[in-house]
Amino acid sequence: MRALPLCLLALSLTGCSLLHKPYKPIPAPEPKPTPVESHPRPTARPVPVKLYTDMNELVSNPFRDLGEVSGEDCQVSRQDSPANINTARKRMQIRASYMKANAVLLHKCEVLSESQGCYRHAVCQGTALKVSGK
Repeated sequence: MRALPLCLLALSLTGCSLLHKPYKPIPAPEPKPTPVESHPRPTARPVPVKLYTDMNELVSNPFRDLGEVSGEDCQVSRQDSPANINTARKRMQIRASYMKANAVLLHKCEVLSESQGCYRHAVCQGTALKVSGK
C-alpha cells in the first residue's frame, strides 16, 4: 500500500515531463550598420588665450571686453598636492576661451588659507578680452 502513492507520484511527474515543448532560442535583433568614418573627428580644444598682466600692453591694440573670468585650484587636505597659482591661471584662460576670448587681462592671483571646503585655495581673476589684430 505504501508503494502505490510513490508509484502514482512518479507516474504523474513523468506525465508532466512529456508535455515539455522543445526550446527555441529567441533570435537576437539584427545590429544596425554604423557608418564608418574615414577620418576621425578632431577633438574640440580651447583656443590659446594670451595673458596680459599690464594694461599698458593693450593700449595700442583695439579690444572688446567680454566679461570677468576666474580660475581656481583647491587643496582639500594637508595630504593633497598644494594649491597652485599656475593651475588657477590656466583654468582662467580656459574659461576665457569658452567665451570666445583670445586674451585675458590678469587682475590678481592669490593663495587663500582655510577657505570654505579647501585647506588652501589659489584664485586668479581677470577680464576676458577679444583683441583685434592689426
